[in-house]
Amino acid sequence: MILKNASANTLSRLSNTFLQIVFFLIVTFCVNNKIVAQQNANTVLNNVYTKLQKAKDYSVDVLIKVDIPFIRMLPIEAKIYSKQKDKFKVVSKSIAIVPRQGFDQASKMLADTNSITTIIQGKEALGAFQTTIINIIPVSDTSDLILGKLWIDIKDNVILKSLLTTKSNGTILTEYTYASQKDFGLPDKMIFTVDIKKFKIPKSVAADINNTAKEKEKSKEKKKGQIFITLSNYQVNKGISDTMFKK
Repeated sequence: MILKNASANTLSRLSNTFLQIVFFLIVTFCVNNKIVAQQNANTVLNNVYTKLQKAKDYSVDVLIKVDIPFIRMLPIEAKIYSKQKDKFKVVSKSIAIVPRQGFDQASKMLADTNSITTIIQGKEALGAFQTTIINIIPVSDTSDLILGKLWIDIKDNVILKSLLTTKSNGTILTEYTYASQKDFGLPDKMIFTVDIKKFKIPKSVAADINNTAKEKEKSKEKKKGQIFITLSNYQVNKGISDTMFKK
C-alpha cells in the first residue's frame, strides 16, 4: 500500500511538472512570436521610412476637389512645400483644405518606432497589389494619434492606404496612388475620407446656408466626406530655403 501511494505521488508530481513545462513553453512561444512580429513590423516600417528619407525636400503643384456636405467649393489650385524635418507649407490664393496627417503623419510615426507599438495584422490584396497590414498604437497617451493602420506594399516599400484615428480630426482614411515619384515614396494622387462631425474645416470656408431642407436631410445621412488631391510637377531635392516656412 505504501509503495502504491508513493508511486501515485511520484506520478502526480511528474504530471504537474510536465504541465508546468508545457505551460512555460506555450507562454515562451507566444511571447517570442509577438517579439518577432513586432520586429518584422518595425523592419517593414523602416524600409518605408528609408525610401521617404530620399526626398530631403520637395515642392509640388496640387489640385484639390472637395466633396463635403454644406461646402460648395470649386476645384482649388495650390502648391505644397515640404522639407526635412517637419517643415510643411501650403500656398494658395484660395482656401485649401489639405489634411496634413495624410502627408507627414505616417513619416512622423516611422521616424521614431520607439514611440509606437507595431504588429503585423495580416495581408490583404488592394487591386493588383498585395499588402502587409500593420497596426500601430502610440506608447504615450499624449499623442494626437489614438490608433493607426497601414497597408504597405513591401515590394516597393510604399504605403497604399492608411487609417488614422486622431484626437484632433477623428478618423481619416487615406488612399495613395503612385506613378512619377514612386522611387521617393511620393504619391501622385490621394483620396482622403474624413469623419464630417470631427474633421476640422477652416473657419474661413463658408458653408452654403441656402441648402434646402431636403438637401440637409440627405447630408445628415452622409457621415463621411472626401477630399481628392492630384499632385503634379514635383521638384524633388532642388533645395528649399527655411525662410519659405516662416509665417
